[in-house]
Amino acid sequence: MSARSSRARAGAGAGAGALEADYVIVGAGSAGAALAARLSEDPQVTVLLLEAGGPDKALELHIPAAFSKLFRGAYDWNYDTVAQPHLDGRTIFWPRGKTLGGSSSLNAMMWVRGFAADYDGWGDAAGPAWSWESLVPYFWRVEKTQDAADPTQGTHGAQPVEHQRDPRPHTAAFLQAVREAGYPVTAPNLPAGQGFSQTMVTHHRGSRASTADAYLRPARGRRNLRVVTGALVRRVTFDDARRATGVYVDIDGITRHALARHEVILCGGAVNTPQLLHLSGIGPAAQLREHGIDVVVDAPEVGANLQDHLVAGLAPAARGGTLFGAEKPAQLAAYLTRRRGMLTSNVAEAYGFVRTEVADEIGVPEGLPDIEIIFATAPYVGEGLVPLPAEGLTVGAILQQPRSHGTVRLASADPTAKPVIDPAYLSDADGVDERTMLAGLAVCERLVDTAALRAVTTGEWVQPEGGENMSAIERAEISLHGYSHTLYHPVGTARMGRDAASVVDPELRVRGVDGLRVADASIMPRIIRGHTNAPSIVIGEVAADLVRAAAHPGR
Repeated sequence: MSARSSRARAGAGAGAGALEADYVIVGAGSAGAALAARLSEDPQVTVLLLEAGGPDKALELHIPAAFSKLFRGAYDWNYDTVAQPHLDGRTIFWPRGKTLGGSSSLNAMMWVRGFAADYDGWGDAAGPAWSWESLVPYFWRVEKTQDAADPTQGTHGAQPVEHQRDPRPHTAAFLQAVREAGYPVTAPNLPAGQGFSQTMVTHHRGSRASTADAYLRPARGRRNLRVVTGALVRRVTFDDARRATGVYVDIDGITRHALARHEVILCGGAVNTPQLLHLSGIGPAAQLREHGIDVVVDAPEVGANLQDHLVAGLAPAARGGTLFGAEKPAQLAAYLTRRRGMLTSNVAEAYGFVRTEVADEIGVPEGLPDIEIIFATAPYVGEGLVPLPAEGLTVGAILQQPRSHGTVRLASADPTAKPVIDPAYLSDADGVDERTMLAGLAVCERLVDTAALRAVTTGEWVQPEGGENMSAIERAEISLHGYSHTLYHPVGTARMGRDAASVVDPELRVRGVDGLRVADASIMPRIIRGHTNAPSIVIGEVAADLVRAAAHPGR
């Protein structure tokens, strides 16, 4: 087939034409959008990008402060964990983006890259190509950073990373509280020595800038890139030699076979990718047979190694001016006319890293944190599923590298059935995760009790309710066990490594088959200290180079 006819068969738009391309990518999220855009830069190849969700049209997808209004809606996979024994038996809501841009269209837009040491840990697991030194050029390729503070930060990349346009005055008060408590305030996203900072955000002029905005929209005029929304992939197909040939996908109620001439690349994220691998016969053999699925590869680690950042927040009542007033008509007018005001807030307007005494006890390397402190100019309660109850703030502790690992498993062989998610929070045998979180909440208490924050709070508590009548230890215990939730950073369920047990090799190829790769947060061998959107986009960029190198060896 000529390059010209190949391009025509993969033309842009959903359409009803033949589903065939050189590369079939499943999932248009943080990694998938970047990967599709980069591969389609070569006019000689064709790319078919399949996204289960719809186009990113809703206004709430683009208004930064509105992200929690998307929870449990049409743009959310709407997952819940199984009951967590160490969190008072609660199930935890796990939103995941189901639209163009994936979770980059649903998240709190925080650009927190993590530490160089985190990526060097990836290098230890998967080889030097995944070390910090090797990945810095990819961060340059990704980032379009406003006022870059470090030479490792990119300034001409695809993804806007900007200052907040209109932060609340409480954020300045919080950073003053940090100084008062003796912690450093530094520039954001330093590879080492990171302290507290005002959050840099994936915004452009006050509006969300998802990977759909940063990568797919600039590429939408390319004839060799076809993006199909409302496309639920059922499973990967293989020939007799166990080479991936494409995927079965449901579009408009019809199951069709999308064919991949070269490769299939899964970019569904840490929940959907292991689910799809299981449905395709790649996973723990006994579990697959329980659901009547033919085993292609017995891969016990598919769906294992699940890691996530747990957050527990304290919410003191505030004197006024918080995001409790964000939905007033004047704020909507300020946003729609000038992209100013409260609705430009990403809610979590500051953060910082601390090292607790537990880190010293368990031998965390010197200079690295075990807790991230997050600050929100609103009382973020009820997992974001309820309206803001009052004027308030949130100061929370986030467990950075949990010892507790969980699983993603199939509920049934029906691809429309939600998988069984068990993050196993606080389940490590020696209780280090719980002790670390309680130490982090003690830091939150100290910050709330500074003069800077006492000046903007009332002495009462939104969460825990009645907290003014509790001790600090009691507030920490109830916040951890009764109110903690995910920070939306699941990773690790298709672990990358050089060892034979890893799900994908260092070139992201799924072990045991040919023509199939994974490129998303599921391949992270260990969760980073920071937030996972930035490294997920980097993974998409790296995958593009790996795919191109395989197609043109020696170039």
